[in-house]
Amino acid sequence: MNLRAHVFVSGRVQGVFFRQNTKRQAQSQAVKGWVRNLDDGRVEATFEGEESAVKALVDFCRKGPKGASVTNITVNWEPFQDEFKTFCITY
Repeated sequence: MNLRAHVFVSGRVQGVFFRQNTKRQAQSQAVKGWVRNLDDGRVEATFEGEESAVKALVDFCRKGPKGASVTNITVNWEPFQDEFKTFCITY
């Protein structure tokens, strides 16, 4: 089953290679979508793919890469839309 997740990650999540590591994790799991920094210091991402792979990306966001300190994550589960061809960092 395919799944879509829209996540917002708070804490020390900018300046610690969060986006780059999220992209690497997504590509290794064949998850498509995007990740970006928000002006308020959070990271926002949308993941689409196989349920287990999307859930693995959400789990990764709960802790983040080395150097990150995640204090909160909001996950909105949405209907799969097959909207993306790849995974990218947006600005």
